[in-house]
Amino acid sequence: MTDDSKQDDSKRDIPTSGGKPTAGPATTGPVKEPSGGPITRTAAAQEFAIQPHEQHNADPVVVSQRQGMFGSSLGNDTSGYGGLKRPVLFPGNSERPFGGSFDLMADALGSALQNTGTSYEQAVERTVVDRGELTLFVRREHLPAVAQALRDEPKLRFEMCMSISGVHYPDETGAELHALYHLVSITNNNKRIRLEVAVPEGDAVIPSIVSTYPGADWHERETWDMFGIVFDGHPALTRILMPDDWPGHPQRKDYPLGGIPVEYKGATVPPPDTRRSYT
Repeated sequence: MTDDSKQDDSKRDIPTSGGKPTAGPATTGPVKEPSGGPITRTAAAQEFAIQPHEQHNADPVVVSQRQGMFGSSLGNDTSGYGGLKRPVLFPGNSERPFGGSFDLMADALGSALQNTGTSYEQAVERTVVDRGELTLFVRREHLPAVAQALRDEPKLRFEMCMSISGVHYPDETGAELHALYHLVSITNNNKRIRLEVAVPEGDAVIPSIVSTYPGADWHERETWDMFGIVFDGHPALTRILMPDDWPGHPQRKDYPLGGIPVEYKGATVPPPDTRRSYT
Protein backbone atom coordinates (compact mmCIF):
# COMPACT_ATOMS: atom_id res chain seq x y z
CA MET A 1 0.00 0.00 0.00
CA THR A 2 1.40 3.39 -0.99
CA ASP A 3 1.42 6.46 1.23
CA ASP A 4 -1.13 8.10 -1.07
CA SER A 5 -3.61 5.29 -0.48
CA LYS A 6 -3.39 5.42 3.30
CA GLN A 7 -6.10 7.25 5.18
CA ASP A 8 -5.24 9.85 7.79
CA ASP A 9 -6.18 8.29 11.12
CA SER A 10 -6.52 11.74 12.68
CA LYS A 11 -9.68 12.42 10.70
CA ARG A 12 -12.96 10.65 10.42
CA ASP A 13 -16.36 11.36 8.88
CA ILE A 14 -18.67 12.86 11.46
CA PRO A 15 -22.25 14.01 10.75
CA THR A 16 -23.17 17.68 10.95
CA SER A 17 -26.53 19.12 11.86
CA GLY A 18 -27.47 18.97 8.20
CA GLY A 19 -26.98 15.23 8.10
CA LYS A 20 -24.03 15.28 5.68
CA PRO A 21 -20.67 13.86 6.80
CA THR A 22 -17.75 16.25 7.06
CA ALA A 23 -14.09 15.71 7.86
CA GLY A 24 -13.11 16.54 11.42
CA PRO A 25 -10.58 15.60 14.06
CA ALA A 26 -11.09 12.33 15.88
CA THR A 27 -11.78 12.36 19.58
CA THR A 28 -8.54 12.02 21.51
CA GLY A 29 -9.81 12.27 25.10
CA PRO A 30 -9.90 9.36 27.52
CA VAL A 31 -12.51 6.68 26.92
CA LYS A 32 -15.16 6.70 29.62
CA GLU A 33 -15.98 3.44 31.34
CA PRO A 34 -19.63 2.31 31.42
CA SER A 35 -21.63 3.44 34.42
CA GLY A 36 -21.44 -0.04 35.87
CA GLY A 37 -17.64 0.15 36.19
CA PRO A 38 -14.84 -1.26 34.08
CA ILE A 39 -15.51 -4.42 32.12
CA THR A 40 -13.27 -7.29 33.20
CA ARG A 41 -12.74 -10.62 31.48
CA THR A 42 -11.90 -13.92 33.04
CA ALA A 43 -8.45 -15.38 32.45
CA ALA A 44 -9.98 -18.04 30.20
CA ALA A 45 -11.85 -15.43 28.15
CA GLN A 46 -8.67 -13.37 27.73
CA GLU A 47 -6.71 -16.44 26.68
CA PHE A 48 -9.26 -17.28 24.01
CA ALA A 49 -9.64 -13.73 22.66
CA ILE A 50 -9.96 -13.71 18.88
CA GLN A 51 -7.14 -12.07 16.94
CA PRO A 52 -7.20 -11.16 13.23
CA HIS A 53 -5.59 -13.83 11.10
CA GLU A 54 -5.36 -14.70 7.41
CA GLN A 55 -6.25 -18.37 7.03
CA HIS A 56 -4.69 -20.70 4.46
CA ASN A 57 -6.71 -23.75 3.46
CA ALA A 58 -5.99 -26.64 1.14
CA ASP A 59 -7.94 -26.95 -2.11
CA PRO A 60 -11.72 -27.28 -1.64
CA VAL A 61 -13.26 -30.74 -1.67
CA VAL A 62 -16.05 -31.40 -4.18
CA VAL A 63 -18.75 -33.42 -2.42
CA SER A 64 -21.70 -33.05 -4.78
CA GLN A 65 -23.15 -31.21 -7.76
CA ARG A 66 -26.29 -29.14 -7.92
CA GLN A 67 -28.37 -28.91 -11.07
CA GLY A 68 -31.25 -26.59 -10.56
CA MET A 69 -33.57 -23.98 -11.90
CA PHE A 70 -31.13 -21.12 -11.62
CA GLY A 71 -29.66 -18.96 -14.34
CA SER A 72 -26.33 -17.21 -14.75
CA SER A 73 -25.49 -13.73 -13.52
CA LEU A 74 -23.00 -13.41 -16.39
CA GLY A 75 -25.49 -13.57 -19.25
CA ASN A 76 -28.93 -12.30 -20.20
CA ASP A 77 -30.83 -15.24 -18.75
CA THR A 78 -33.23 -13.82 -16.17
CA SER A 79 -35.75 -16.64 -16.36
CA GLY A 80 -34.30 -18.55 -13.42
CA TYR A 81 -34.48 -21.76 -15.45
CA GLY A 82 -30.93 -21.95 -16.74
CA GLY A 83 -30.49 -25.58 -15.70
CA LEU A 84 -26.88 -24.91 -14.78
CA LYS A 85 -24.67 -27.24 -12.76
CA ARG A 86 -22.78 -26.02 -9.73
CA PRO A 87 -20.33 -28.00 -7.58
CA VAL A 88 -20.91 -28.28 -3.84
CA LEU A 89 -17.55 -27.51 -2.23
CA PHE A 90 -16.19 -28.18 1.25
CA PRO A 91 -13.28 -26.02 2.43
CA GLY A 92 -10.03 -27.93 2.48
CA ASN A 93 -7.93 -28.78 5.50
CA SER A 94 -6.60 -25.67 7.26
CA GLU A 95 -2.93 -25.11 7.96
CA ARG A 96 -1.54 -23.94 11.26
CA PRO A 97 -1.64 -21.39 12.67
CA PHE A 98 -5.44 -21.50 12.64
CA GLY A 99 -5.64 -18.00 14.11
CA GLY A 100 -7.30 -16.46 17.12
CA SER A 101 -8.29 -18.91 19.84
CA PHE A 102 -8.49 -21.89 17.49
CA ASP A 103 -4.87 -22.98 17.99
CA LEU A 104 -5.33 -22.93 21.76
CA MET A 105 -8.53 -24.95 21.47
CA ALA A 106 -6.89 -27.55 19.23
CA ASP A 107 -3.88 -27.82 21.54
CA ALA A 108 -6.08 -28.20 24.62
CA LEU A 109 -8.13 -30.91 22.90
CA GLY A 110 -4.98 -32.72 21.79
CA SER A 111 -3.60 -32.72 25.34
CA ALA A 112 -6.88 -34.03 26.75
CA LEU A 113 -7.04 -36.82 24.15
CA GLN A 114 -3.46 -37.83 24.94
CA ASN A 115 -4.61 -38.69 28.46
CA THR A 116 -6.98 -41.26 26.94
CA GLY A 117 -4.30 -42.79 24.74
CA THR A 118 -5.52 -41.10 21.55
CA SER A 119 -3.74 -38.45 19.53
CA TYR A 120 -5.39 -35.44 17.91
CA GLU A 121 -4.47 -36.77 14.46
CA GLN A 122 -6.09 -40.15 15.18
CA ALA A 123 -9.38 -38.60 16.29
CA VAL A 124 -9.63 -35.64 13.88
CA GLU A 125 -9.25 -36.33 10.18
CA ARG A 126 -9.64 -32.71 9.07
CA THR A 127 -9.54 -29.32 10.77
CA VAL A 128 -11.28 -26.52 8.88
CA VAL A 129 -11.33 -22.82 9.70
CA ASP A 130 -13.76 -21.03 7.42
CA ARG A 131 -15.75 -17.82 7.80
CA GLY A 132 -14.39 -17.36 11.30
CA GLU A 133 -15.64 -20.75 12.50
CA LEU A 134 -13.80 -23.90 13.56
CA THR A 135 -15.02 -27.30 12.36
CA LEU A 136 -13.43 -30.60 13.36
CA PHE A 137 -14.16 -33.58 11.11
CA VAL A 138 -14.07 -36.39 13.68
CA ARG A 139 -13.73 -40.10 12.98
CA ARG A 140 -16.86 -41.69 14.34
CA GLU A 141 -15.14 -44.21 16.62
CA HIS A 142 -13.46 -41.32 18.46
CA LEU A 143 -16.55 -39.08 18.77
CA PRO A 144 -17.40 -40.01 22.41
CA ALA A 145 -13.83 -39.30 23.57
CA VAL A 146 -13.70 -35.99 21.68
CA ALA A 147 -17.08 -34.88 23.06
CA GLN A 148 -16.11 -35.72 26.63
CA ALA A 149 -12.75 -33.98 26.30
CA LEU A 150 -14.41 -30.84 24.93
CA ARG A 151 -16.83 -30.83 27.87
CA ASP A 152 -14.46 -31.71 30.73
CA GLU A 153 -11.14 -30.09 29.79
CA PRO A 154 -10.85 -26.92 31.95
CA LYS A 155 -9.42 -24.90 29.06
CA LEU A 156 -12.35 -25.84 26.82
CA ARG A 157 -15.50 -26.43 28.88
CA PHE A 158 -17.97 -26.79 26.02
CA GLU A 159 -20.85 -27.49 28.39
CA MET A 160 -23.71 -27.16 25.93
CA CYS A 161 -24.65 -29.16 22.86
CA MET A 162 -26.92 -26.71 21.07
CA SER A 163 -28.02 -28.94 18.21
CA ILE A 164 -27.34 -32.04 16.16
CA SER A 165 -28.40 -32.05 12.53
CA GLY A 166 -28.01 -34.27 9.52
CA VAL A 167 -27.02 -33.63 5.91
CA HIS A 168 -27.28 -35.98 2.95
CA TYR A 169 -24.72 -35.79 0.12
CA PRO A 170 -25.71 -38.61 -2.27
CA ASP A 171 -22.69 -38.06 -4.53
CA GLU A 172 -20.05 -38.28 -1.77
CA THR A 173 -19.35 -41.98 -2.13
CA GLY A 174 -18.56 -43.65 1.17
CA ALA A 175 -19.55 -40.60 3.24
CA GLU A 176 -23.07 -39.81 2.10
CA LEU A 177 -24.54 -38.99 5.52
CA HIS A 178 -23.13 -36.32 7.84
CA ALA A 179 -24.02 -35.49 11.44
CA LEU A 180 -23.12 -32.01 12.70
CA TYR A 181 -22.75 -31.09 16.36
CA HIS A 182 -22.77 -27.46 17.53
CA LEU A 183 -21.17 -26.94 20.94
CA VAL A 184 -20.97 -23.78 23.05
CA SER A 185 -18.76 -22.91 26.03
CA ILE A 186 -20.50 -20.53 28.41
CA THR A 187 -17.46 -20.59 30.71
CA ASN A 188 -15.08 -19.41 28.00
CA ASN A 189 -16.93 -16.38 26.68
CA ASN A 190 -19.50 -18.22 24.53
CA LYS A 191 -16.91 -19.84 22.28
CA ARG A 192 -18.33 -22.17 19.66
CA ILE A 193 -17.04 -25.24 17.88
CA ARG A 194 -18.59 -27.54 15.31
CA LEU A 195 -18.00 -31.28 15.03
CA GLU A 196 -18.83 -33.18 11.86
CA VAL A 197 -18.95 -36.95 11.41
CA ALA A 198 -19.42 -38.58 7.99
CA VAL A 199 -20.59 -42.17 7.49
CA PRO A 200 -21.58 -44.28 4.46
CA GLU A 201 -25.23 -45.00 3.69
CA GLY A 202 -24.65 -48.73 4.03
CA ASP A 203 -23.23 -48.36 7.55
CA ALA A 204 -24.89 -45.22 8.92
CA VAL A 205 -24.01 -45.80 12.58
CA ILE A 206 -22.51 -43.17 14.90
CA PRO A 207 -21.91 -43.54 18.66
CA SER A 208 -24.42 -41.64 20.78
CA ILE A 209 -23.18 -38.78 22.96
CA VAL A 210 -26.23 -38.73 25.25
CA SER A 211 -24.10 -39.95 28.16
CA THR A 212 -21.97 -36.78 27.79
CA TYR A 213 -24.68 -34.34 26.67
CA PRO A 214 -28.09 -35.56 27.94
CA GLY A 215 -29.82 -32.85 25.91
CA ALA A 216 -28.63 -34.58 22.73
CA ASP A 217 -31.34 -37.20 23.27
CA TRP A 218 -34.02 -35.47 21.21
CA HIS A 219 -31.59 -34.15 18.60
CA GLU A 220 -30.29 -37.65 17.87
CA ARG A 221 -33.83 -38.97 17.61
CA GLU A 222 -34.75 -36.25 15.11
CA THR A 223 -31.62 -36.90 13.03
CA TRP A 224 -32.44 -40.62 13.01
CA ASP A 225 -36.05 -39.87 12.06
CA MET A 226 -35.21 -37.53 9.18
CA PHE A 227 -31.94 -39.04 7.85
CA GLY A 228 -31.72 -42.62 9.08
CA ILE A 229 -28.46 -42.22 11.03
CA VAL A 230 -28.41 -44.79 13.85
CA PHE A 231 -26.93 -43.45 17.10
CA ASP A 232 -25.49 -46.49 18.81
CA GLY A 233 -26.05 -46.46 22.57
CA HIS A 234 -29.01 -44.08 22.54
CA PRO A 235 -31.41 -45.00 25.37
CA ALA A 236 -34.55 -44.96 23.19
CA LEU A 237 -33.91 -44.27 19.51
CA THR A 238 -37.46 -43.91 18.19
CA ARG A 239 -39.09 -41.50 15.77
CA ILE A 240 -39.88 -38.09 17.16
CA LEU A 241 -41.56 -36.26 14.24
CA MET A 242 -43.03 -38.94 12.00
CA PRO A 243 -45.34 -41.82 13.02
CA ASP A 244 -43.56 -44.97 14.20
CA ASP A 245 -44.65 -46.91 11.12
CA TRP A 246 -43.57 -44.21 8.63
CA PRO A 247 -41.50 -45.63 5.76
CA GLY A 248 -38.13 -44.03 5.00
CA HIS A 249 -36.47 -40.84 6.18
CA PRO A 250 -38.03 -37.71 4.63
CA GLN A 251 -35.07 -35.30 4.55
CA ARG A 252 -32.78 -37.54 2.54
CA LYS A 253 -32.35 -36.33 -1.01
CA ASP A 254 -33.34 -39.71 -2.45
CA TYR A 255 -36.65 -39.69 -0.59
CA PRO A 256 -39.50 -39.71 -3.14
CA LEU A 257 -41.74 -36.67 -3.26
CA GLY A 258 -45.36 -37.44 -2.56
CA GLY A 259 -48.62 -35.58 -2.79
CA ILE A 260 -52.18 -35.78 -4.00
CA PRO A 261 -52.81 -34.75 -7.62
CA VAL A 262 -55.37 -31.94 -7.82
CA GLU A 263 -56.96 -30.75 -11.04
CA TYR A 264 -57.56 -27.02 -11.31
CA LYS A 265 -60.17 -25.85 -13.80
CA GLY A 266 -60.56 -22.38 -15.21
CA ALA A 267 -57.35 -21.00 -13.72
CA THR A 268 -55.45 -18.39 -15.70
CA VAL A 269 -52.09 -16.70 -15.31
CA PRO A 270 -52.31 -13.00 -16.24
CA PRO A 271 -49.51 -11.42 -18.29
CA PRO A 272 -46.88 -9.62 -16.18
CA ASP A 273 -47.95 -6.16 -17.32
CA THR A 274 -51.54 -6.74 -16.17
CA ARG A 275 -50.79 -8.12 -12.72
CA ARG A 276 -51.56 -6.27 -9.54
CA SER A 277 -48.90 -3.79 -8.45
CA TYR A 278 -47.76 -3.87 -4.83
CA THR A 279 -45.72 -0.67 -4.92
